[in-house]
Amino acid sequence: MHKTPEQLFEQFNQAIELIHTDLACSYLDAYLENAENLVDNNHVRVEDGLPKPETVKKLQDLYEKLDIQHQDKETIRRLLQLCLLKVMSKDAIQANHQMTPDTIGMLIAYLIGQIVPLNKPYKIFDPVVGTGNLLTKVMNDLTKISHQTVEAYGIDNDDSMLAAASVSVDLQQLPVQLLHQDSITNLDIPQSDLAVADLPIGYYPLDDNVKNYQTKSEKGHSYVHHLLIEQTMNYIVPGGFAFFVVPSNLFETKESESFVKWIQSVAYMQGFINLPSDMFSNTASQKSILILQNHGANAKQAKQVLLGSFPSLKNEKEFRKFLAQINLWVKTSLKS
Repeated sequence: MHKTPEQLFEQFNQAIELIHTDLACSYLDAYLENAENLVDNNHVRVEDGLPKPETVKKLQDLYEKLDIQHQDKETIRRLLQLCLLKVMSKDAIQANHQMTPDTIGMLIAYLIGQIVPLNKPYKIFDPVVGTGNLLTKVMNDLTKISHQTVEAYGIDNDDSMLAAASVSVDLQQLPVQLLHQDSITNLDIPQSDLAVADLPIGYYPLDDNVKNYQTKSEKGHSYVHHLLIEQTMNYIVPGGFAFFVVPSNLFETKESESFVKWIQSVAYMQGFINLPSDMFSNTASQKSILILQNHGANAKQAKQVLLGSFPSLKNEKEFRKFLAQINLWVKTSLKS
């Protein structure tokens, strides 16, 4: 029977509490243990007598109520997101591991649907996949639009976040290959048509790894978000697109002049759109979506770069008006 994520959350959360108590482990480990049991057709793994037999029985009853096999992909993704949000607050997980909000995933998927021709099977990748929430949200939304087969690749250097991404793609039955590595080093993935990434902000500590990067800093450590943008474009086909969540002040730093020169040498900057300001606690934390298109194939610079700010989703009239402006820009500036 189909249920809402909120209805399912109660059972999953009870299961997390049971394993957390019985195994005396972190909430994240309890979450992963439960998710892996669900992937394994509700089979509860017992090691050294734990979980206790009475706990195993309670867990199996909860799994039966969850009935995860009969829920759709988006319901499962949203359920896992609700559970992980609680897990992260309980375990006080660091800010760099926070999940990308669904609103951002929805807006990126909308932009891709308008801008990128998805009229054939395509490959998509995320160089900083984390828990997989952004990638799987975008994939689920695009599947409704394109009905094309998709292959996806997600990379992260944090094994606990990658474990969370792994159970997410398994439970949603999505065709995602996950790789545990530093995205600044050489990647063992094919060229993709499309990339999405909610980029971490800060400095990359391993200077030896960035010697061949055009976006490296002349002195000291380099901005990790600059390096990740450069690396991502290396793995995009000619004419392919990348959609990055970046700080809104991306082009206001002292490194921005050389960064812009690098962009112009390999790609077209087709858009830079501020996310709704009410999503952020202050202007310093404001984020935007940067849209780059690799040179080559039939790519060309849009007549006008798509600039602007998404209104608050609460202001439905202004929001619809802005979407109409995006659609008009695609027809008159990008594709004409």
